[in-house]
Amino acid sequence: MADKEERGNIAGNITIEEPYTLWGSIAGDVTAAAGSKFYMRGAIYGSLIVKRGGRVHVYGNISGDMTVHPKAKVIHSGVIGGDVTNLGGRLYIDASGQVVGRVKTMAGETTIEPQARIGQEG
Repeated sequence: MADKEERGNIAGNITIEEPYTLWGSIAGDVTAAAGSKFYMRGAIYGSLIVKRGGRVHVYGNISGDMTVHPKAKVIHSGVIGGDVTNLGGRLYIDASGQVVGRVKTMAGETTIEPQARIGQEG
């Protein structure tokens, strides 16, 4: 199956369950479920929830919060306006990443590159 790639703007909440690349924006919350390999190259005007088995690489901006569930994997290279909470997944914030709010690790593995800009760790 070919990876799905879209350019443009999506209105409303969406759930992703497949390989998917978005060049554009989503006006709503995004859930990356098991089976997803989501490459986000634009903006989410809402929050991002990465469920068990979901994989996400954020290159753009998220205005809300990001939640990483157990057995999920996230690489963050963009800007998150809210908080990031790791509930048991693997979260990597690279040197170009920025989190305006807090980064909270309840469980799992969180790696933050020294050059990343973080509001607060807690």
